[in-house]
Amino acid sequence: MLHYIQGKLVEKSPVHAVIESNGIAYLLQISLNTFGKLPDQGDARLYTHLHINGNDFSLVVYGFWTDEERDTFRKLISVSGVGPNTARMVLSSLTVSDIRQIIALKDVASLKRIKGIGEKTAERIIVDLHDKIAKGQEAVLEKIPVLHNTKRIEALAALSSLGLDKTKTEKLLDKIILQDESLSLEEMIKQVLKQI
Repeated sequence: MLHYIQGKLVEKSPVHAVIESNGIAYLLQISLNTFGKLPDQGDARLYTHLHINGNDFSLVVYGFWTDEERDTFRKLISVSGVGPNTARMVLSSLTVSDIRQIIALKDVASLKRIKGIGEKTAERIIVDLHDKIAKGQEAVLEKIPVLHNTKRIEALAALSSLGLDKTKTEKLLDKIILQDESLSLEEMIKQVLKQI
């Protein structure tokens, strides 16, 4: 099994990347989070997950910027009814830390906002992964009041759709929420836009 692929980034798009290593070009399916972190050119390293599609016996390679993102992907596809494309959609819509918070809070509504996730699937993800993913999230959740986690996720999604860097946006949002817990969703977004 391949653990990661490192080489020259030949091509990238929001859904795939091509990395050439030792004369072989690998096509990797990626999330938007990974796409946002890939350089425009030069060397890149992506952690991999190999998936055999049983319908047409094809091999699909998924690539992830971090081992943590790959681990979350693997946990998601372990849930009955969640395939690789759905897991990739989840990782394109939310950061790994957002996914952990949603699962720790048992926030079905936030998962249902993701394309391809219905209520039953969202509930199954939370039930199956709560103990696996939610561990260690208590400290993070104590810092941001439960009331504001949904607003934070919505603000992050809105700001990311504007093309802002998710990591920077996330840090700014956390700082803003900790300073003033009474902000509305619109106010949070405006505050971030002022500080970027």
